[in-house]
Amino acid sequence: MPSLYLFDTNTVSAIMADHSNVKARLAVKPGKIVTCAIVRGEVRYGLERLPAGKRRTNLENKASAVFATLAIEPVTMAAADIYGAIRRSLELKGQNVSDNDLWIAATALSLGAVLVSNDHAFSYVPGLSVEDWTT
Repeated sequence: MPSLYLFDTNTVSAIMADHSNVKARLAVKPGKIVTCAIVRGEVRYGLERLPAGKRRTNLENKASAVFATLAIEPVTMAAADIYGAIRRSLELKGQNVSDNDLWIAATALSLGAVLVSNDHAFSYVPGLSVEDWTT
């Protein structure tokens, strides 16, 4: 059975920027690829921060094209339960990971997905499988 991959925000951004290594990995059709509502929200926030104009319009078009090809997974009760457990576990260890990153990690864990990201903060999340496609 093919693997399931969940793209983090920086991976979606890499696709929008036509990153050659990410495009090469996509070309070999590694398995089913999804992202999640939290990632979509982070990308939308980034776009909303840009002033109106050609650059923003171009990036909005690229984001729309990427999101049209990816299933957007919702935040589920299973992800919420995992979020609570990993947040407390990391808190007890004194490790700080942003809330959005914890939600993304929890979603990947709830799906049994490999998280595709170049954010090293995810290495603190126990049991999370992470791959960096930008290298």
